[in-house]
Amino acid sequence: MLLVIDIGNTNTVIGVYENEELKSRFRVATDLKKTSDELVATLFNMLAIKQIAVENIEDTIMSCVVPDVMYNWQSANRKLFDREAIVVDSDTPTFLTIDYENPREVGADRIVDAVAAYSKYGGPAIVVDMGTAITFDVVTEDKKYLGGSIAPGIRIAQDGLFGATAKLPKIELMVPTSAIGKNTSEAINAGIVYGYIGMIDSLIEILEREMKEKYGIDESDITVVATGGFSELISQSSKFIEIIEPDLMLEGLRIIYERNKNL
Repeated sequence: MLLVIDIGNTNTVIGVYENEELKSRFRVATDLKKTSDELVATLFNMLAIKQIAVENIEDTIMSCVVPDVMYNWQSANRKLFDREAIVVDSDTPTFLTIDYENPREVGADRIVDAVAAYSKYGGPAIVVDMGTAITFDVVTEDKKYLGGSIAPGIRIAQDGLFGATAKLPKIELMVPTSAIGKNTSEAINAGIVYGYIGMIDSLIEILEREMKEKYGIDESDITVVATGGFSELISQSSKFIEIIEPDLMLEGLRIIYERNKNL
């Protein structure tokens, strides 16, 4: 079995694959204060809950956008499985050509998303990952990663709003029934959800226009794939998002592992 670990700014998502099948997945908070021993306990307990024996894990691949926790996760992997994990970065071999001013600046999450989206749906494609930051990544039909855009995520907007105002309540986001909220909670929910739908759709529209003007790519050929924690909430009302892939990062890690396991 293969253990895949996606360490994000807010959450760490862990999956276990048996060949190409995702057998289990679980999510824990990304905690800068956790020691490697605590991470060992977390992994051991999560695997036990899913009735997966530690000795059945044959290898580990991980991506991380939080450098301060990377060492402890690598150390935890060594302690629990007695082997080094494969860590995805800009130098990891993939089938993509990174067309970026400085390829080392491209986050591992963006590379993994692009690999997974192209592998499943081909190109040209736009991948929208709605995490702590919202990333928009463009891949061409000839396997070239062109770059994209980065915007503040929905959780950042929520925290900023509630942290900077004295009387506005913190709410759970849901699909709004109207933009004309009849109470404060409804008004906040509508403003955040509809506001982000508008921002995301506007950026996708601009990206598609630039792909046509700069690279001769027809908008009708572009597949738009969404992933990340808020993808289902936002994508329901998007004019452009066609596909929702909640486990896109995990799938990308598996694909990259298969390409690199014998190198």
